[in-house]
Amino acid sequence: MARSLAIGSLVLGVRPRIAVPFTDHATRPDVADAAARGCDVAELRADLCSAFDAPHLLAALAPMAGVPTIATIRHADEGGGWRGPEADRLALYRALLPRADAIDVEIASEIARPALAAARDAGKLAIASFHDFAKTPAEDALAEVVARGRALGADVVKIATTVASGADLRALARVLVEHDDLIVIGMGARGMASRVFFPLLGSLLTYASAGTQTAPGQLALDELVELLRRIA
Repeated sequence: MARSLAIGSLVLGVRPRIAVPFTDHATRPDVADAAARGCDVAELRADLCSAFDAPHLLAALAPMAGVPTIATIRHADEGGGWRGPEADRLALYRALLPRADAIDVEIASEIARPALAAARDAGKLAIASFHDFAKTPAEDALAEVVARGRALGADVVKIATTVASGADLRALARVLVEHDDLIVIGMGARGMASRVFFPLLGSLLTYASAGTQTAPGQLALDELVELLRRIA
């Protein structure tokens, strides 16, 4: 049986939950408007902000007060904007934890274990992620990703891969239904269906855009809300 997991006060797994990425350009009205339109979780993409010092990023989190929040500093190796030293990135995660409800860090990163441990020590949700922008790996490789994330101490493992065929979608779906506490996303045009239907199979979050698109195939917030309203 899946554990009860939450981002702040938001319990995951009860119904489809939508996360929306923001940067330091977001204002409090921007976030409030997104929340009123169906955004459940605000993700600060700190790696896409205009500056990387802790005071600036903490200020960028301020407009998200009152909305469950994930802090993500995505490395360039997995599609993000962070190219600095890993020690600096770990320090930023630790600085953001008092204001964020969860963090997302790549499984392949050398800072994954200490960052996830810091989140769990702070009582925040620890998400370990894997991204493949070229393909969807074989099912046994995806299962190994899940195992690696668990071994690092993640509460939730997130898998996002590029989908080129129905077979790729089926592989992702099988991994999703065979493991608890996952976020699974198919990227690209062929993967769009995953953003709507995988939450119905147990994916804990799906992601939508409210101005800042952070992955190929990410649907607009209003479109995703309407699709989920019609089928969920």
